[in-house]
Amino acid sequence: MKLVHSVLQGLLLGLLAEATISLDRFRVLGPQGVNLWKLEKAYAAARSTLNPKFVVQDGSSSESVLSEDVAGFKAQWFRQPVDHFDKNSDATFRQRYWINMRHYNPDNGGPVIVLDGGETSGANRLSFLDTGIVDILARHTGGVGVVLEHRYYGQSIPVVNFTTDNLRWLNNDQSAADSANFMANVKFKGIEEDLTAPNTPWIYYGGSYAGARAAHMRVLYPDLVYGAIASSAVTHAAIINWEYMEIIRNAADPVCSRHLENSIKTIDSILSSGRLKQPLKALFGLSDLRHDDDFASVIESPLGSWQSKCWHPDFASTTFDDFCAALDKPPFGSGLTSLSELPYGAPERMLTLPGGLAVDFTIVNYANYIKKNVVSLCPEGVSTDLCFGSWDEEQYQVYDIGQEWRLWLFQVCTEWGYFMTSPPDPDHPRIISKLLTLGYESKICHMAFPPGKHFTVPTMPNVTVVNQLGDFDIAADRLALIDGEVDPWRPATPHSDYAYDREDTVLRPFKVIPGGVHHFDEWGLPNLADEPLEIQAIHGEMIYFVKEWLKDWKPPQTA
Repeated sequence: MKLVHSVLQGLLLGLLAEATISLDRFRVLGPQGVNLWKLEKAYAAARSTLNPKFVVQDGSSSESVLSEDVAGFKAQWFRQPVDHFDKNSDATFRQRYWINMRHYNPDNGGPVIVLDGGETSGANRLSFLDTGIVDILARHTGGVGVVLEHRYYGQSIPVVNFTTDNLRWLNNDQSAADSANFMANVKFKGIEEDLTAPNTPWIYYGGSYAGARAAHMRVLYPDLVYGAIASSAVTHAAIINWEYMEIIRNAADPVCSRHLENSIKTIDSILSSGRLKQPLKALFGLSDLRHDDDFASVIESPLGSWQSKCWHPDFASTTFDDFCAALDKPPFGSGLTSLSELPYGAPERMLTLPGGLAVDFTIVNYANYIKKNVVSLCPEGVSTDLCFGSWDEEQYQVYDIGQEWRLWLFQVCTEWGYFMTSPPDPDHPRIISKLLTLGYESKICHMAFPPGKHFTVPTMPNVTVVNQLGDFDIAADRLALIDGEVDPWRPATPHSDYAYDREDTVLRPFKVIPGGVHHFDEWGLPNLADEPLEIQAIHGEMIYFVKEWLKDWKPPQTA
């Protein structure tokens, strides 16, 4: 399996290189294409053997030591209880954070702009501390910028391994208590003034899962969190999240969406009939992948690249557009410039393959893309079932702290859900296979997390613990809600079509970024005038309403 792991590591590294947001695709957002949980597990297992410099000797997490000093930001540490609610436990762990003091004006007395690291290493958020939204707001307010790493992620690890029992402190309540304790008690090196909350105004920022946390912190700890900005905040937890792919279907180029809809309809028909499914799998280079639902998951994998779209030149991804272009490529010598010039199934678009399989050329293009970009990464001589199969329970029961894939998955299985399934209506247009059911997408929960002595993962996630904090209707003064117009996560945010519309005010900002995808406001450039107009606009509005909020701040009265 080490050989397989090393190759799958390459696939994951390539995907992660597209943009920082790609981490969310695996951990928060997590479309299941190409058995992504397995890929991340392979990545975690392989990198320490391939490059010794990735091994951290403090028993924390395998992570490059280079992340300790990025853009001049050195990691600092804050001592946290492992369990904030068990007064009989004195176990603690070190929570990592970074601080940007370059704009701090002590005459202002703050504010502190804290970015929640969310479900990844905090080191992956340092670009936002350097030139992104944290630096932007600190620059315009004379404040201090902070990135606070989430418990269990990166090097803020409170346990020796990731068994079911040892993950039981990875939940919403404990992580929110971490942030509250940090804000109320942290002492920043190099700053003499007391910048703790509520003595200093703290503005809490987060994007995606961390965006939901930002909104929750404003609701749970209003005395500590003076204001919060919740970007792409998934405040509505759901067992199934079929709407994720529906946003992509409707927002993508219509030609691409039609290619996908037609292809998936045909593929599902072939798989259900059974007679020609082996030639179909062979066309995609997956002839020995035993389970049809695993096949459906592999061919879904390019769709996650929609979320990797980003306006920032250093993080931009063209993967989704490249995939769409590949689907539309006409047969050589056909005289067509676009496959869509002829209707789907037209004789000129059909190709008969060995085994009697006759398919539209779109499916041939689809198969070629998957073979080139996914299947080719499976080593020669190793079955694709070993690379991409998901039904072997033993493969998920490895618990050392290198298995970072287990972390967000545990949160998914216990409190958040978001299993990305086909539309519940079988007649609804779809761009993923109907085989991607709740049963298939959620089976990993019981496979990866067998019952422990102290904790058992529920049959289905207890999404009530998230939704009772406000759900679609979450609101508070000085809580800003910002979303992207074509963010596939918008259906789980307060800008969902399921939610009520609201007035956009300075006290309660409620904004949509035109053409924006996932927390587009989080990236920034040193010169805001160099940003796209819609990003300049949202950053200008954010600077304005934060400064307006701060005008009303008053220090707490002492007895």
